[in-house]
Amino acid sequence: MTREPRSAGKRIDFSDPATSDAAKRAFFRIAGLWQITNDQMVVLLGSPSRSTVFNWKKGEGGPLSRDTFERVSYILGIYKGLQVLFPDPNQADTWIRRSNEMFGGASALEHMLGGNVADLHRIRAYIDHVRGGQS
Repeated sequence: MTREPRSAGKRIDFSDPATSDAAKRAFFRIAGLWQITNDQMVVLLGSPSRSTVFNWKKGEGGPLSRDTFERVSYILGIYKGLQVLFPDPNQADTWIRRSNEMFGGASALEHMLGGNVADLHRIRAYIDHVRGGQS
């Protein structure tokens, strides 16, 4: 008898406070490492109100919406992929600010700040492609 992975068939419960809290903590840790401004955080998170973002940053507020959770998931994947690509954590964390011909000379951060989930997806897909696989 073969066993399915534990996660097979399970869906993430976006309304679970523990899930949202973990996603928020991870996002704000990465935002700190990447030196993301408060205004940039608002855009990356899908334009919730500034007060909502400040509450989340303090560990308060309700659960993340499905859209915001998806955005945070992409950012976590981008972070993870960069950590794999660059053995020096500083190089990995500063890569998003460097000009890149793949993005028309803009940095990955500038591209991600377009405000669309697709912008985050494109950066994630590019990093996965460079890595030679998917995470």
